[in-house]
Amino acid sequence: MSRSEPVFPDHELDAPPWKRFESTLMATSKSIRRAYDLRLQPVGLNLSEACLLSYVTEHAPLTQTQVADRIGMGRAPAGAIVDRLCRDELLIRMPDPSDRRVWSLEATTSGMRLADQVASIDRELRNELRNGLTRAERDHLATILLQVQRNLARVLDG
Repeated sequence: MSRSEPVFPDHELDAPPWKRFESTLMATSKSIRRAYDLRLQPVGLNLSEACLLSYVTEHAPLTQTQVADRIGMGRAPAGAIVDRLCRDELLIRMPDPSDRRVWSLEATTSGMRLADQVASIDRELRNELRNGLTRAERDHLATILLQVQRNLARVLDG
């Protein structure tokens, strides 16, 4: 082997950073995000906005804090998205009957129609992303990713 030929290590830890599991996972995640944002552009949403709208449509009435917690988003970013979706008349804020300091979120008729479009876009893109993968392979990948999430929770919780 000449010095100009690349060396491909047998062990992942000896691989260059861009070939390690974590780097591949992060790059894949970013690409999935970009694909969703691109597909959602024609309906005027990004992935975060679509997730929040869809969640409220399916589970309303909910407070802004409940939505943020359940979709794994910070309160401030969720608040900015809720403000935009309310301004675009896709969501409405209603006084919470149990606490006057709190507002409940509900989807408008326009918001429900848009959430249906989002669901269609999601189904189509998921089918494309899963192309060539068997159900068993997807299940195995999900099992692995859930274990990585549990490991991360232990790291983050100290």
